[in-house]
Amino acid sequence: MPTGEHELNTAAPEPGEAMPSRSQLRREALDVLKLAHTLVDLSDAQLAHVPLAADLLDEVRRARAVTQQIARKRQTQFLAKQMRKLDEADVEAIRATLEHDRDNIRREAAALHRVEQWRDRLLEGDDETLNEFIAHHPLADRQRLRALARQARGERERNKPPHAARELFRALREVIGGKEDGQG
Repeated sequence: MPTGEHELNTAAPEPGEAMPSRSQLRREALDVLKLAHTLVDLSDAQLAHVPLAADLLDEVRRARAVTQQIARKRQTQFLAKQMRKLDEADVEAIRATLEHDRDNIRREAAALHRVEQWRDRLLEGDDETLNEFIAHHPLADRQRLRALARQARGERERNKPPHAARELFRALREVIGGKEDGQG
């Protein structure tokens, strides 16, 4: 008997409910395997947020510790087999946590892009651009931002390392990050 397919849905179907097809069982098993691969690829910090039982967490760590490709594949498949024994609610909780993390990463990346765009605009622009930024972020220190932008332009013209541009980026990130409500 091949491992995996028959272990997926060991509960008998309710009266009147059809038994899932073999193709459906295989799709579900492959989905859980993909989820197992995702768990193995997470960092320790990300893995700490995933609601896993201690035994599954140990299996994830064992799979991560294996360095040989085929052995790691086997260990990940074993992890998936253990995960298929979970209730559907537990698997969905894991999926929801991973999706939430992906959404947070997207939001953080978008926020960094906004900061980069403002920095680039301030470096290319003039006082009008600075006035526009201050209109969006009235608590920002106008004089500090103007001085940093001027220093960064000077560094760029003299082909110096971009210390002021980095400092401008940090200052903008503080201002924009303190006001993350979708504006900017």
